[in-house]
Amino acid sequence: MAASLARLSRRTLASPRLLLSSQRLLSTEAAPSPAAPPPPAVSDRVKWDYRGQRRIIPLGQWLPKIAVDAYVAPNVVLAGQVTVWDGASVWNGSVLRGDLNKITVGFCSNVQERCVLHAAWNIPTGLPAETSIERYVTIGAYSLLRSCTIEPECIIGQHSVLMEGSLVETNSILEAGSVLPPNRRIPTGELWAGNPARFVRKLTHEEIVEIPKLAVAVNDLMQSHFSEFLPYSTAYLEVEKLKKTLNISL
Repeated sequence: MAASLARLSRRTLASPRLLLSSQRLLSTEAAPSPAAPPPPAVSDRVKWDYRGQRRIIPLGQWLPKIAVDAYVAPNVVLAGQVTVWDGASVWNGSVLRGDLNKITVGFCSNVQERCVLHAAWNIPTGLPAETSIERYVTIGAYSLLRSCTIEPECIIGQHSVLMEGSLVETNSILEAGSVLPPNRRIPTGELWAGNPARFVRKLTHEEIVEIPKLAVAVNDLMQSHFSEFLPYSTAYLEVEKLKKTLNISL
């Protein structure tokens, strides 16, 4: 081992080229390395921020339809055969699932927070199995509606449940927390409440006049929410195509 090191040292001293390269190597090791460039700031990088939740879900040939001046909150889910007419509003967290039958929210009606609307294939009575909400109707928060019909100018209190085939006729009110059993009908101009819902009394003329005013007030409130955000659409698909075209890996 010692003899091989001695031969290597004599060869290095005899060759000026090897000596110069060894000196450069030693100087490189001794000198401090230059500071590495700082990493790029996070703000300089492109961020592709898409919403993880799809608001509009087509099912087969059915695509939800939303009027231009209707308000649908960003975290509402509309799936399948759902139609939201002019001036109507569907508020945060509601789910309208029209996979089995149609769901309609009429003119200037409102479906408030965390409501669930669904529809069955059919109902035994032969009545339409779709869920129909006509004009100037207020659906209170956390309500569940399934294959029911609500005629114009009605109020459904919050936490209410309307089962298959139930019918709420015009100018009627269902109190909060009520359960309307299947195939039950609330006649015109009456107040019902309870579980199961039962007749309480006739509505006064002043109460009937206030029903559409409530729907109009919610519509006025909707305008301020409507102007606060741009609706999310399928623009992210075009961005993905552009990224692939430009070979952007972000």
